[in-house]
Amino acid sequence: MTTTVTPSSTDAAALPLASPPGALTRRAGRWIDGWNAEDPEFWRSQGRAIARRNLGWSIFAEFLGFIIWQLWSIVVVMLPAAGFELTSSQSFWLISLPSLVGATLRFPYTFMVAIFGGRNWTIISAGLLLIPAVLLGIVVGNPDTPFGVLLLVAALGGVGGGNFASSMANITYFFPQKEKGWALGLNAAGGNLGTSVAQFAVPIVVTIGAGATLNISLAGWMWIPLILVAMFGAWRYMDNLSSAKADFAGSAAALREPHLWIMAVLYIGTFGSFIGFASVFPKLIADQFPAFSTIQVGQAAVSLAFLGALVGSLARPYGGRLADRFGGARVTVGAFAVMALGALTLVWTMPLRSFAVFLACFLVLFAATGMGNGSTYRMIPSIFAARSLARGIESGSDDALRMQRKAAAALGLISAIGAYGGFLVPQVLNASQLATGGYTAAFLGFVAAYVALLLVTLLVYVIPRASLAKQRI
Repeated sequence: MTTTVTPSSTDAAALPLASPPGALTRRAGRWIDGWNAEDPEFWRSQGRAIARRNLGWSIFAEFLGFIIWQLWSIVVVMLPAAGFELTSSQSFWLISLPSLVGATLRFPYTFMVAIFGGRNWTIISAGLLLIPAVLLGIVVGNPDTPFGVLLLVAALGGVGGGNFASSMANITYFFPQKEKGWALGLNAAGGNLGTSVAQFAVPIVVTIGAGATLNISLAGWMWIPLILVAMFGAWRYMDNLSSAKADFAGSAAALREPHLWIMAVLYIGTFGSFIGFASVFPKLIADQFPAFSTIQVGQAAVSLAFLGALVGSLARPYGGRLADRFGGARVTVGAFAVMALGALTLVWTMPLRSFAVFLACFLVLFAATGMGNGSTYRMIPSIFAARSLARGIESGSDDALRMQRKAAAALGLISAIGAYGGFLVPQVLNASQLATGGYTAAFLGFVAAYVALLLVTLLVYVIPRASLAKQRI
């Protein structure tokens, strides 16, 4: 993340002299002084329970953030049936603009926890989700709503994308180093699942009991009670840690590191592809196989588009686990190879006009992007550790601490840059359709990009290099 935990000596200095080691001091507003998750006795006696409680509510709030962020991906394909007349290009802009805004907001959101406190910012950021949810419920109820208004409301949905950065930054303060990977992995996976849940639940809710018409406004209104629950839960059960401090110097140093930019490009290829394809998958199904856009189950309509985001989300932890065993770079090379093969197979099989084959190709593609998400994210701390070895930096030294701060900052910055793929993927597909009338050119471009990223990963991080202490990442 772009933040770092203040050393425990600072925390101890904030406690009264009479306080026993590991004791906490609580202040009004659920502020906690003296947090030291690295103290084993403190962690066993009280730290773990507090951290897990905050993690649970953080996951729930971030989950809702992803839902609001990606809500327009499923709403867009329903607008024509609700009386809206949109061009395909306009639909792509409604799908991609929330990702552009969300990726940009991840930069300032990373620092909000240190400024306002984790609990306080979770309340605020969850509350901000009410704005795009309410406005969506209003504007989609009138087919005469100008496209510019629809675009503005879709852009406001980007606030949900920023929640990932602040949620991850907050949770990293609560857990000891040995459990950060597990906690952050759960937090990320819980958020990613929001896309799948939105694409599954919205078609059911807006069609069930609606008869011949769509109650499309429910796509926005249905999430308001859950957002209010998240705000209440954060207010009642979460905590602010006084030890959470913004690391602006670490962020500035990380931006000067060439490997940050290489990994940012790789992360655009993995996470950017995941969130980009997840957002356009409902539209691609509607365009290529309109009969399968929704499947009627009783009075409700179900879209199979949710399967893509679901598979990608569930695959992410396994990418991290394989990276621990075989090395992040090797797993990332494998992920890009499967992504390229999946996209190429999609191009080859499209003339068959088989929905089953189309769906299978995309599910393979989604699984590979999910695995790549986990493996590329795992590579980042390994790269900075190798850089320390190459420079002969001794463990525990001031230089080692500065390198750790750069690595932590790089995690947050790379996650923000990678999210821009959610804008690029739909726009590449949009450009392909405008120029050629189809999507073949776009997918051939994706194949070329994945092969190029595979080669970069292979040459820079698999083949031993002196700048990385001759280590395979």
